Amino acid sequence: MPFLELDALSKHYGPVKAVDDVSLSVEQGEFISLLGPSGCGKTTTLQMIAGFVDATAGRIRLQGRDITHAPANSRGLGIVFQSYALFPHMTVADNVAFGLEMQKVERAERARRVEQALALVHLDAHAGRYPRELSGGQRQRVALARAIVIRPPLLLLDEPLSNLDAKLREAMQFELRTIQQQVGTTTIMVTHDQAEAFSVSDRVVVMQSGRITQIDTPYEVYEHPASEFISRFVGKTNLLPPATDGGPQRHVRPEKLMLKPAGQGRADATIVDRFFLGSQWLYHLESPLGPMVVVQVNDGSPAHPPGTAVALDWDDAILRTLPEGGR
Repeated sequence: MPFLELDALSKHYGPVKAVDDVSLSVEQGEFISLLGPSGCGKTTTLQMIAGFVDATAGRIRLQGRDITHAPANSRGLGIVFQSYALFPHMTVADNVAFGLEMQKVERAERARRVEQALALVHLDAHAGRYPRELSGGQRQRVALARAIVIRPPLLLLDEPLSNLDAKLREAMQFELRTIQQQVGTTTIMVTHDQAEAFSVSDRVVVMQSGRITQIDTPYEVYEHPASEFISRFVGKTNLLPPATDGGPQRHVRPEKLMLKPAGQGRADATIVDRFFLGSQWLYHLESPLGPMVVVQVNDGSPAHPPGTAVALDWDDAILRTLPEGGR
């Protein structure tokens, strides 16, 4: 029996199908990310699991218990919001203790668990501070400690890192995964950031227009996308003509293409533009295959200037074929 099961879950607002017939099984201890663009239904799905939005149809089962229509405050779930939703007039320790107070946990036990949770997120030295005295990353960790201290069966994360700057967001991705593995709590995270989803998830659930379009490991979603939409959404891609007339579309990732001197590859091309990304160079090219994008590691060699005639080459083993109808 799955730890969490969504069975044909739907949410309609009049004629609009925000979530349409979503089914998903989650095992205990898994970290699952709902990934997709704005309006794809991922946040509405999370809100139905949390009990903040009523389902139009379908069922939600947690540990075999039907919680589809259970009040949100009876589900016992841990939730971290995008805004963190900390109480500004409470100290860090009091914020973390709040859920335990609602559960009427005895004072000594409450203090012990708050201390453990703050140590887990490396904020035990900040217990007496107020949210306004913390950085964005520290506030995010307080929200996480408050969610896990109640020992929830399920942890729900709604774009938890979106308010952080790029460098801190990357660091917090790994810290979030480490904490989740230490605690072992089954976790579902909503994100529109594919790098964030890939770095922390056991499986990624890609959503589009209210429906699930692929469920797979991060590697499989990137290497074997189920549609052209997914191949573009989870990274840059180059679409190649079918190998035969009427055959399936093929694609190749920019970092797997090689630039060679003109006339020494599979297709000649001209560099139209280049962009320096620090560790990489990104090139836009025109070729008989159409516009192409190539990413090369910055190894210290001079970059090719726009207007340079080059050739594109690749290993057949790295070509990926999109499923029939995947467009």
